[in-house]
Amino acid sequence: MRIDLHCHSDVSDGTRPPAEVMRRARAAGLDAVALTDHDSFGGWQEAAAALPEGLTLVPGIELSCKHRGDSVHLLGYLFDPAEPELATELTRIRDDRVIRARTMVDRLRTFGVDITWQRVREIAKGEAVGRPHVAQAMVEAGAVQTVDEAFTRDWIAPGGRAHVDRYALDPERAVQLVRGAGGTCVLAHPRAGRRGYVLKDAVIERLAAAGLTGVEVDHPDHAPEDRAHLRELAGSLGLAATGSSDDHGALTGDRLGCETTSPAAYEALLAASTGASPVTINETDHGVGGAR
Repeated sequence: MRIDLHCHSDVSDGTRPPAEVMRRARAAGLDAVALTDHDSFGGWQEAAAALPEGLTLVPGIELSCKHRGDSVHLLGYLFDPAEPELATELTRIRDDRVIRARTMVDRLRTFGVDITWQRVREIAKGEAVGRPHVAQAMVEAGAVQTVDEAFTRDWIAPGGRAHVDRYALDPERAVQLVRGAGGTCVLAHPRAGRRGYVLKDAVIERLAAAGLTGVEVDHPDHAPEDRAHLRELAGSLGLAATGSSDDHGALTGDRLGCETTSPAAYEALLAASTGASPVTINETDHGVGGAR
């Protein structure tokens, strides 16, 4: 069984619609895939409606958090999206994403970058507008040659002249919110140093104590030595060790299935959740996201 528990659609910063992500997942030989758009579950219904034969959809989300100023990403799975406290926080996060992106556009324009808020929203398509969409607009405007070039201190990286902070959950609270909605949480790419995500073991230990279920060990941006260390740490803390592509469509080379999760780790996540169930083609008539 081949399982990929982290990918994005154009509801957030991926390049493919949820339905196409599902088709590509099956074509890549996957048996189960989690759709984990940033701070949004807006793609779940489309993904469920487009499920091909033999593919299971794991409803998920990637929550943007901060710990002492450092960015932390948490993957939430199989939660009830209607749970009031979690739903309120997600609305606040998405609203602040819009405010932040608009402010960055305004700042960039003061530096001579010819982009507009309307164009950024067109690129974003979905509800979770973010810095990748601003970066794509910058490429179109000729201010930078690549999206990566926009993510520097010259532009919109943290500390950059056009960067704007935004509201983010404390990761321990995020774990508790997802667990309170019947879901389960996995820490995303904790050693993706190239992207600025390097979390100390002590942070992972605190999250484990707060109710974390797993750690994303096998990720394209993790070095072999970091994978070995994280696997050992996860084992010592009783956490599931997962693997995922973190596919963003064309932005990441359409890499669905390049890293996978073991069936044992997948079963551990299922056992820890009560908020929603994985969806198969025979269940799509009943919708997605309801209580189990």
